[in-house]
Amino acid sequence: MIAVVDSGSGNLRSVEKALAVAGGDPIVTSDPDVVRRADRVVVPGQGAFRDCMRGLAARGLMDAVREAIRSGRPYLGICLGLQVLFDESDEHGPCAGLGILPGRVVRFDRPGLKVPHMGWNQVVRARPDPVLAEVPDDAYVYFVHSYYVVPARAEMIALTCDYGGTFCAAVRHENIFATQFHPEKSQKVGLKLLAGFVAS
Repeated sequence: MIAVVDSGSGNLRSVEKALAVAGGDPIVTSDPDVVRRADRVVVPGQGAFRDCMRGLAARGLMDAVREAIRSGRPYLGICLGLQVLFDESDEHGPCAGLGILPGRVVRFDRPGLKVPHMGWNQVVRARPDPVLAEVPDDAYVYFVHSYYVVPARAEMIALTCDYGGTFCAAVRHENIFATQFHPEKSQKVGLKLLAGFVAS
């Protein structure tokens, strides 16, 4: 069972449907006990970092997500589900994250850039990874974000993207795989990535 964590932010049904098409058995839940029993955990999210953290805290989900990750179960973060893994965000902040990965979340501040970064853009594989095995290098995926993560350790970066300069588009660390883009909106490439997560 794949727990799709409902923190009160994001289009959870589209993530649920995409995971089912990719071969998973997802269930949308805000119940910490369901998250603790799940074989895999997915945290999606759109909107503001602080709102997502408040939603996780109000539902008692922060500890459940931390426990799932620390137990070694596969974790997929999507958009805010990537950002909340880190120490803190500058969005309406500083605002503390889950502190599972070292690093911070910063706003695009590059002259001439339209913010948010929205639409299709190309990602480049930083290193081989089994979740990305069926995803072509230089694939196009769908982004909607004004902030991006800056991991403290470069070896955690799985995919990069160029938007007025290179930024981290996905991280991989042990059982964690998390993307700034939206696999559920990225058509065939996104489904291949989700299938890789389901099989991991």
